[in-house]
Amino acid sequence: MSFPDLLPQLGDWTNDIRGRLIPNQPLNEITWFRVGGPAQLYFQPADEADLQLFLKNLPKDIKLTVMGLGSNLLIRDGGLDGVVLRLSGKGFGKVEALGDHKLRVGAALPDVKVATAAAEHGIDGLTFYRGIPGGIGGALYMNAGCYGTETKDRMVELRGVNRDGEIVTLTNADMGYKYRKNNGPRGVVFTQAVYQGFEGEPDDIKARMKEITETREGSQPTRARTGGSTFKNPEGHSSWKLVDAAGCRGLKVGDAQVSEKHCNFLLNLGEATAHDIETLGETVRNRVRENSGIELRWEIRRMGHFVPGQEVKEFLDGDVFTGQV
Repeated sequence: MSFPDLLPQLGDWTNDIRGRLIPNQPLNEITWFRVGGPAQLYFQPADEADLQLFLKNLPKDIKLTVMGLGSNLLIRDGGLDGVVLRLSGKGFGKVEALGDHKLRVGAALPDVKVATAAAEHGIDGLTFYRGIPGGIGGALYMNAGCYGTETKDRMVELRGVNRDGEIVTLTNADMGYKYRKNNGPRGVVFTQAVYQGFEGEPDDIKARMKEITETREGSQPTRARTGGSTFKNPEGHSSWKLVDAAGCRGLKVGDAQVSEKHCNFLLNLGEATAHDIETLGETVRNRVRENSGIELRWEIRRMGHFVPGQEVKEFLDGDVFTGQV
């Protein structure tokens, strides 16, 4: 499907935009699941000033969706109306050591590169980012973490642009971080952040990063088409254990499958649709509830429109299993 072209509605001010403006950009090309419909208008600003100009002029009644590297995301097959904004590595991927074991990083920088840069500067405390697939913008939004450390433990200052095109600076406290979420001000596009680490030996830090890499590759489907961890861990429980206990390891719907290697990961085996993946996820949630009484909550962000006639209802009633374990 496709959307009406938004560009003619926006007016001549878009001629001053230096970044990319693409109507009906397919989003399956840039999400890790490799599924999903188009963005009505895709915008990739050249730099922060370009972003300010765009947001200042964009009518407030036009929906704006900010997308990171596309790792922890499921775009539905009907696509996203309005504007989908994605920061480029060229304009928002810089990293800078500030002294006192602080690091300033652009929001488009992949998490792994933040961990690597910190190690090279002898800054410890950011090794956990080696184990998180995605970018800093998403990590700041959802308080990403692993191996006992979360974004909120290291981020001290955040910079962004609001819907009026104004630069805003936020502290850690302003973000009100909780488990895998923030309670900060809405409508701010994060552009960079400052992290506080502590002194460490580069070789020691890199050795721990290598251990994280080996552990992750040994236990997770890191080379598959996946969105990372699918469900949040309920308090006192591990999602993967609940999924496994409910008999969902290897479960398939269409060409979507629960990973046999780590069953808190959903996979696109090659030809899956977003409908397949979301249906599989809701089937897993239903089976876990029936088996344990525990309600799993999605960690992966699901957004966009369903294709008419292919809607997915939360907590599906009955068994929709259509494949083989």
